[in-house]
Amino acid sequence: MQNRLRTAVLALFVAGLALCLATTALAQKKTRVTIGATETMETHNPYGDSVALLYGIYTELAGPLCKYNWSNGSWEPRLAKSWKVLDPNNWVFELDQRYTFNDGSPVTAHDIVHSIWRIFNDPQSKQKASVARPVKEAKALSDFSVQITTHKPTAPLLDFLCDGLIITSKAAYDKYGPAEADRKHHLGGGPYELVELVQGQRMVIRKRPDHPAMSRNPNAPDEVVFRVMRETEQRVAALMNNEVQVAQLIPPHLMKTVENSPRHKIVKIQSLVIMFLGMQPKPPFDKKEVRQAVCYAIDRDKIIRTLLQGQAQRLDGPLGPGQLGYNPNLKTRYTYDPKKARELLTQAGHLGVEVELQTPVGRYILDKQVTEAMIPMLNAAGFKAKLRTPEWPTLWANVQKGKVPFFYMGRGGVLDPSSAFHQYFRKGGSPRIGFSHPDIDAALDKEQQEFDPKKRNEYLSEAMELITDMAPACFQWRHEFLWGMSKNIDYQPPADSRIYGMDIKVK
Repeated sequence: MQNRLRTAVLALFVAGLALCLATTALAQKKTRVTIGATETMETHNPYGDSVALLYGIYTELAGPLCKYNWSNGSWEPRLAKSWKVLDPNNWVFELDQRYTFNDGSPVTAHDIVHSIWRIFNDPQSKQKASVARPVKEAKALSDFSVQITTHKPTAPLLDFLCDGLIITSKAAYDKYGPAEADRKHHLGGGPYELVELVQGQRMVIRKRPDHPAMSRNPNAPDEVVFRVMRETEQRVAALMNNEVQVAQLIPPHLMKTVENSPRHKIVKIQSLVIMFLGMQPKPPFDKKEVRQAVCYAIDRDKIIRTLLQGQAQRLDGPLGPGQLGYNPNLKTRYTYDPKKARELLTQAGHLGVEVELQTPVGRYILDKQVTEAMIPMLNAAGFKAKLRTPEWPTLWANVQKGKVPFFYMGRGGVLDPSSAFHQYFRKGGSPRIGFSHPDIDAALDKEQQEFDPKKRNEYLSEAMELITDMAPACFQWRHEFLWGMSKNIDYQPPADSRIYGMDIKVK
C-alpha cells in the first residue's frame, strides 16, 4: 500500500515538474522589445494628440482602415478589406468581418462613423485639421459597410483616413464615457492591445496572437515597450546596456559607437520627415520679405556638412525626391545669401529686428545644436536673434495652439503632401503656422480634387512653388535616420519614422 502511495506521489511530482518546466519554457519563449523613443506620450485619449509616434502606436492598437506598404508603394487592406469611389465625393469601405476588438466584439461600420464623429466633437481632439478634414458625412450602409462623403472631391482621401484615422469602440464609449473608456476599457481592433500608459514615461502594448494581421509576422514581439528618452546619450547608453533593443534617432557623431559594438548595428533610412523653420504671419513675419530673409540667412549646406556629417538631404522647397509633387525645377530657390537677406530686411523696414527662435531639445536629431548654429547666421544677415529651448511637451502644446511665432520642427511621414499642407498652409488649417493665401488655397483645392495622377502632380507642383515663394516656412532638410538596434532584431523602419511592433522580427 505504501509503495503504491509512494509511486502515486512520485508520479504526481513528475507530472507537476513537467508542467512547471513546460510553463517555464513557454514563458521563456515570450519576447519583449523595448524602444527608446524621443516623442512624448501624454494622453490615453487616442484623439488627444497629433504626433507620429502616437499615431503609429494607436493605429496598431486600433487597426487602421488600411496601411501604406512602402515596399510596393500601395495602400493595402487592414480593417477595410476593400474600397471604391462611387463618385468624386463618395467612397464606400467594406470591412473585413474577421476583425474584432480585444474584448471579442466585432469592429463595425458604426465604430467607423463614431470615430470620425469623435474627431470633430471630442473637446480634446487635435486631429480636426488633419485626419478627417475633408469628411462631410460618414454613415453606415450596413454593419460592415460605411460610406464617406467629402465636402469636395478628395483624390488623396486614403492618405487622410488610412494613415491616421484611429478606430475606437462606440459601445465602450456609450457604456463608460470617453475618459473611462480610454483609460480603463481601451478596446482596439488592431494586432496589439494596451497594457499600460504612464504619461510622459512609457507605454506597453501586448500582442494579440490570434489577430488576422499577425499571420504576416508570427515572430512579432509579444510585448513592445516604448520608453521616452529624449537625451541622446541616454538612448545610446540604454542600447549598449541592452535596456532597450531599438534606439531612435542616433546622431551622426555616435554612429561609430554603435557600429563598433559586436552586439549592435545601425540601420539607415532616408526619411520623409520635413524639417523646417515655421513663421506665423505676425510682426515681423507678416511681411514676406522678412520670411524670405530668414530663408536666405541659413547656410544649410554647412550645417549638413559639419554638424549632421552629411546624414541629411537639403530641401530647396517643401518636398524632396520621392515625394508626390516634387519639382526639381522650382523657380524660387533660397541659396545661402546673407547680403540678400539684409537687403530684404532693409526693404521691409526691419533691419535689426529682434526675433526669438524656439527649438525642441532631444526631439529631433541634434535639434538644439543646429538651431544654435542658425543664430549667428541670422544675426549676420541683419536680425537680432536669440534661441529659446523650452521643454518639448510645453513647446509642442504651444505650437499646436498657435502661440509660437518662430520655431524649428519637423512634419513626419509626408509621402502625399496634401494632408500636411492643407493642415499647415490653407485657410481653416491648424493654428501651428496659421498661414493662408487665396492663391495657395486655390492650388491646394485643385490638386485635391484631381483624380488624374499626372494632372494632380502638376497641381501639387504649382502649390509647392507658391508655398516656397511666400515662405511661411523655410524648408531645411530631410534627415537620414540612424536607428540603433540589437543584432537579434530584424526591423526595417518605414520612411515616415513611425514604429510598428508587428513589423519587428525577433531572431
